[in-house]
Amino acid sequence: MLAIAVIGAQWGDEGKGKIVDLLAEKANMVVRFCGGNNAGHTVVNPYGEFRMHLVPSGIFHREVTCIIGNGVVIDPAVLFEEIDELKRRGVDVSKLFVSDRANLIMPYHILLDGLEEESRGSGALGTTRKGIGPAYMDKAGRLGIRTGELIEKESFHQRLRFVLEQKNRILTRVYDAQPLSLEEIYDKYCQYGERLAPFIRETDLMVQEALERGETIILEGAQGSLLDIDFGTYPYVTSTSTSAGGACIGLGLSPARIDRVIGVFKAYSTRVGSGPLPTELFDETGELIRKSAHEYGTTTGRPRRCGWFDAVVGRFSARINGFSGVALTRLDILDALPSLKICTGYKLEGKTLKNPPSNSGLLAKCEPIYEELPGWQRDISQLRRFKDLPPEARSYVKRVEELIGCPIDLISVGPRREQTIVVKEII
Repeated sequence: MLAIAVIGAQWGDEGKGKIVDLLAEKANMVVRFCGGNNAGHTVVNPYGEFRMHLVPSGIFHREVTCIIGNGVVIDPAVLFEEIDELKRRGVDVSKLFVSDRANLIMPYHILLDGLEEESRGSGALGTTRKGIGPAYMDKAGRLGIRTGELIEKESFHQRLRFVLEQKNRILTRVYDAQPLSLEEIYDKYCQYGERLAPFIRETDLMVQEALERGETIILEGAQGSLLDIDFGTYPYVTSTSTSAGGACIGLGLSPARIDRVIGVFKAYSTRVGSGPLPTELFDETGELIRKSAHEYGTTTGRPRRCGWFDAVVGRFSARINGFSGVALTRLDILDALPSLKICTGYKLEGKTLKNPPSNSGLLAKCEPIYEELPGWQRDISQLRRFKDLPPEARSYVKRVEELIGCPIDLISVGPRREQTIVVKEII
């Protein structure tokens, strides 16, 4: 029995999809526990290159059971597009299941997401406008509609009528928008329900039974710890718990059952949308990193903001998640740089900080304190052993390890599965 949580350690887009796909070779089950189709996991394997949004990254292994847990919010249209694309490209989806407790993204969630962002003007949060935030708001407000409800059409109709009456009042009176049709939404979601029914299961029980059989389970996170609703750079965060604790809530799993927590860090920092990024680079180095790594959002296509590795938030992330090990990705992107910087602390109003302030306004004012290291300026994408890395690359990895206070077990030197240096076996 082994339950391993794979958690984004920065602002998302750290390469979790590749790490989950790699670990799934030795796993029996992969379970997605949070977020929605605002998350994008890019996976490159023998089937090709895929941009996953809802389906767990373990789907490419035929013997692996893949589960979308109760903590995920699901847009059925997006889910079926993803399933159809996987099937078209020869990927077996017969072992994919969806929690009967997962909340649905409804048309009014998407509409309200866009209207609310527009109403903020220059203070917009930079959401993906996929309806994620409004769906989680309804979940907390007990107005959400869950996948299991689609099967009971009469009660679903009653619930939808009640909720839509409230939503239409908001749309028409607050935003001066047109009301949505009850029957159109009802008919469309009944069709979704009929197609979704074969996938729906009591997934918390499936996870428990797998652990009792002694199987290995990967718990797949979305976004990153600095986007966590409680511990991220609030309010520029997502609407759910993206840290290790969210894995328990999003699956119905006891914290005592998680054996290892693997944090996924990029060898530098990126962020999509608004909010503080203390080490952001506005010069040609930042642009070089962006172009070399093709740093554009998997879901939105927006250019990602790029910066040096921030060990201050790295230590914070390691502390709140309790990382037992780290996967460091995209080290190869730094190949061309003659020198590298790591942020080891902040200066704020004459004080030196070793921990990030919880107030995002103060974090935006922080001036990074840098430590400079030499670059290696050679291609490392074909290397497979840590000892074969250039001395400067080994020194960079070791310094990151020291600063975040956690061992680095895996190093990714390219997008493909085989472009990975295994320092220590995780499974």
